[in-house]
Amino acid sequence: MTKAEFVEKYAEKTGMSKKDAAEAIKAFFEVTADALKAGDKVVFPGTFKAEVTERAERTGRNPITGAEMVIPAKKVIKVKFSDKLLG
Repeated sequence: MTKAEFVEKYAEKTGMSKKDAAEAIKAFFEVTADALKAGDKVVFPGTFKAEVTERAERTGRNPITGAEMVIPAKKVIKVKFSDKLLG
């Protein structure tokens, strides 16, 4: 499903105009991003949980040359969806 299709379905479901639905969806993702940047978890019980975790530095190999290289530590977003979404 594309973003446009999602906005259309959301607008139908809520009775909002497509413009208002698109703004609501955009606001949801902005609030979620702000919370994750602040180090907070975003939890919707029965739907999903998102949080930022630190991936440790590790050693890897260049697939072309085979040379060892250090892959630096970084922050990643970890999202877990509930099985309840499938019904």
